[in-house]
Amino acid sequence: MAGGFAAGPGGSQHEGKFTAYVAVACLLAATGGLMFGYDVGISGGVTSMNDFLGKFFPSILRKKLELAGKEGNYCKYDDQGLQAFTSSLYLAGLVATFAASYTTQRFGRKPTMLIAGLFFIAGVVFNAAAENLAMLIIGRILLGCGVGFANQAVPLYLSEIAPTRYRGGLNILFQLNVTIGILIANLINYGTDKLHPWGWRLSLGLAGIPAVLLTVGSLCLCETPNSLIERGHFERGKTVLRRVRGTDNIHEEFDELVEVSRLAKSVEHPYRNLFFSRAYRPQLVISLALQIFQQLTGINAIMFYAPVLFQTLGFESDASLYSAAITGAVNVVSTVVSILTVDRFGRRVLLLEAGVQMFLAQVVIAIILGTGLKEDGSQLSHAAAIVVVCMICTFVSAFAWSWGPLGWLIPSEIFPLEIRSSGQSVVVCTNLLFTFVIAQAFLSMLCHFKYGIFLFFASWVLVMTTFTLFLIPETKGIPIEEMVFVWRRHWLWRRFVPPLPQELEAIEMRKSHDAKA
Repeated sequence: MAGGFAAGPGGSQHEGKFTAYVAVACLLAATGGLMFGYDVGISGGVTSMNDFLGKFFPSILRKKLELAGKEGNYCKYDDQGLQAFTSSLYLAGLVATFAASYTTQRFGRKPTMLIAGLFFIAGVVFNAAAENLAMLIIGRILLGCGVGFANQAVPLYLSEIAPTRYRGGLNILFQLNVTIGILIANLINYGTDKLHPWGWRLSLGLAGIPAVLLTVGSLCLCETPNSLIERGHFERGKTVLRRVRGTDNIHEEFDELVEVSRLAKSVEHPYRNLFFSRAYRPQLVISLALQIFQQLTGINAIMFYAPVLFQTLGFESDASLYSAAITGAVNVVSTVVSILTVDRFGRRVLLLEAGVQMFLAQVVIAIILGTGLKEDGSQLSHAAAIVVVCMICTFVSAFAWSWGPLGWLIPSEIFPLEIRSSGQSVVVCTNLLFTFVIAQAFLSMLCHFKYGIFLFFASWVLVMTTFTLFLIPETKGIPIEEMVFVWRRHWLWRRFVPPLPQELEAIEMRKSHDAKA
């Protein structure tokens, strides 16, 4: 396999190959993203199926059938109960994140992923066998617990197991699997929509495949060296580090991990320090902003409700599911683009370019809908509908190679070990909170804002692009344990960073000396 060195600030280098074991471990771990993506994608298609609506939401089905062509285009699916079916998963994930933070730090990344897999399996069983709304919601809550545990552990696992020079691309495997899961869900919904009256059960039940993959995969993985060292298993940590790096020359990296771990253990209250210590203000602000902005792009509104959205815009049922599958395919391909470019061009370039692209796409969509979609229930013209689909694909592609994967990658890179588990917990919690808000509110917002909903999201894209330009530094190629040097070079964040401990100061001086030599 290809070998290489990871360049850090001042020229630091950690030897490490892209070993077969790292590749397999990352693929297995990233199946947590496959499950997450499937759950995101499946709900929108299922909630547009008449059989599903007739069993659990008969009032919505009656409204859909009786008032077809007599109501405005934007309010056909405005129902809090229907939105709760989608959003309950994310509210449960938010709560589960706190327990996941404890298990991640106390027992490791691997057991946390195993717990996520077990929650996923239980949730699939309840959803596929649901006979009433209570069973359906219980299944979604169990799936949400799985999301909370998986999103806590998987990004950390990928960042810690990967060699520094490949960390960006390997971490994005999680987001790639999210997009693949969404695409698979859209394709399955397209087929099961024709299977009456149990097609929706098949859609929900097939989520068991990625759930089993994650569960079995977590049993086969090794723990990360960072986690082992953090919990005092130094010899096992050295053995695993040697195994995942594919070389015996791991002494320098191991010594740094041990030293960082020792410093981390001196921090007794990680959550209190995270929120109230100036030293962690850059990491906290950037991580929270990334999660909030990621949801305020409007991407999950499109992904959750793509079939419903396309039906609302005048597409027939088959056409809406087909269009959702197209956007899912664009999502996957564009995430691959991110994997291939993030460690070459860096994080900032992708975030800034995508911000411009998403802004323009949403403005065009708003203009077309504002001029072509009337309140009397009339549909878009064929040409206008094609342009809308193309613009949605343009928007999705930009998100998929930028804010989608990088919203998870950057936080997993920038937190120091002493608050890494707590920081990741806050990141996941914030992401799921705003995901829940958007999922619960989108159909109602669509009903009241109409085409202006896209201008609402476009304005936030403008804000977050400006935030990126001034406040997000480049983290490409920086070893996680040396990320503190990034803040020391930033025009604003260096004001918050205290003097380095003597041990890290010595590391920086040695690296600088080696670079000059």
